[in-house]
Amino acid sequence: MHRYRFVLFRPLQLLPVLFGISVITFAMVRAIPGDPARILLGVRSTPAALARIRAQYGLDEPLWLQYVYFLRNLLQGELGKSIVYKVDTLKLIDSRLDPTLWLIVGSVLLSILFTVPLSALAARQRGKFADWFIRLFSTAGLGFPAFWLGIMMILLFSIYLGWFPVSGYGRDWLDRLHHMVLPCLTVALALSAVLTRNLRASLLMEMKSDYVIAARARGQTEARIFWRHVMPNSLVPTINLLAVNIGWLIGSSVVIESVFAIPGMGQLLVKAIFSRDYMVVQGVVLVFALATVGVNLLADLLTVALDPRVKL
Repeated sequence: MHRYRFVLFRPLQLLPVLFGISVITFAMVRAIPGDPARILLGVRSTPAALARIRAQYGLDEPLWLQYVYFLRNLLQGELGKSIVYKVDTLKLIDSRLDPTLWLIVGSVLLSILFTVPLSALAARQRGKFADWFIRLFSTAGLGFPAFWLGIMMILLFSIYLGWFPVSGYGRDWLDRLHHMVLPCLTVALALSAVLTRNLRASLLMEMKSDYVIAARARGQTEARIFWRHVMPNSLVPTINLLAVNIGWLIGSSVVIESVFAIPGMGQLLVKAIFSRDYMVVQGVVLVFALATVGVNLLADLLTVALDPRVKL
């Protein structure tokens, strides 16, 4: 169990990262041109009304004092109140969390279902038609922007074939599953293109290792060697790459949710930026940062579990 001691200290190491993210986010949001009070009240607002709104949300205080208030609320488990929605920011984020989780988890699961068999087939059929076709797929996937791929998916599967809804989130879990197929497939195709190339290269490298030659000399079958030894040892770099790309996926949810009109955190972030809803922007970015940090910690745990030689 000593290999997992890093779990006790890693959160402490990540606190400065989260603090830095909060400072940068606070500064960048305040640097966006526009007055939240004026956007909220409109062009016909009176100076007295503007002053009242600014005082109500602390916008008339110096920036350093606004940041102190933000940190104080954060330490108390609060993220302030939304200027536009007039509700607690945490409650607002919680109401939008479910669609984003569906998108991220579904995309990751689909990408794994694509990546493992395609990489295994390409590695075991190296130089043959299957390998050539899979490499062509992965190369093409790297060049297609997610928003373009999503639009093409809508045109083909929603408008032309009518198999899936154009947009929305659905009502019950089965309806939601139906609505989330295209968004998850859009992200999974782009993500699996990166992972397939990486896993294929790792598999080919591991297949040349000495332990593979020794296993063949002992009379083990190729299938047993591949799935029992080669595949687990090849997964370590791919897991780390997946963790990095999940961070990208969390950020790209802004684009995907906008394309498919999914009422998740990405769409909430876009609306909050345009309306200068400072508390919501800071809250969503912090949640995204925490999710990215958590995914990377989980990747470290899986890496140590799969490869006892690794020490973190």
